[in-house]
Amino acid sequence: MPKADPFTQRRLLDLAAVDRSVGTARHRRTTLPELAEIAAGEQALAGLRNAVITAETEVGDLDRDGRKLDAEIETVRARADRDAARLSSGAGSPKELENLQHEITSLARRQGVLEDDALELMERRETADEVLAGATREFDAATASLDAARARRDAVFAEVDAELETLAAQRSEVAAPLPADVLALYEKVHATGRTAAAELTGDTCGACKLGLDRVEVGRLRSAPADEVARCPECGAILIRA
Repeated sequence: MPKADPFTQRRLLDLAAVDRSVGTARHRRTTLPELAEIAAGEQALAGLRNAVITAETEVGDLDRDGRKLDAEIETVRARADRDAARLSSGAGSPKELENLQHEITSLARRQGVLEDDALELMERRETADEVLAGATREFDAATASLDAARARRDAVFAEVDAELETLAAQRSEVAAPLPADVLALYEKVHATGRTAAAELTGDTCGACKLGLDRVEVGRLRSAPADEVARCPECGAILIRA
């Protein structure tokens, strides 16, 4: 069992205090409310991005259909104009002229149907534009909210990292004078995630908060002052008053 004078042993309490602060800082870093907010925001943003893409696709499809309709209307109109010119010229047999008149009538009917379709398409395009604008607004707002949450997270991370850097320097300063074997024992207990050093107050271990039986307490109290004592329950180094 390592040995150290009582003053040196009490430095272990300072080391444990630094380690508690380190644990608190690390816990704060991993439990920031912004982390859950960012995770939820990223998931929501993915859905909103898909909504924008869907709306953009709908607008693009309607534009394509509109161009196709416009081209078809122009083709029908051009053919009707040619037929009308031929009919006006009077060139051709009466049968041919009669057929031209029927074709002009049919083309006019076809043009009317196509123009109605184009009007309906324009209305659908207006609706699609509104949907796209709404989806884009929601996406932009969610992006801004997510960026703000990330900025808050990064600010706290920077603050915590600076604190951890300061604590690391403090820890090195506190640990430097400790005997190697005493420090090694402390680090061994600390590596388990438990409190590595605490005071023995009455019959209670300051690390695990359990009361020790009187025989054990008597043995600890009567042990040489330079003996590094340990809690039989949790293994923490016990600093006796």
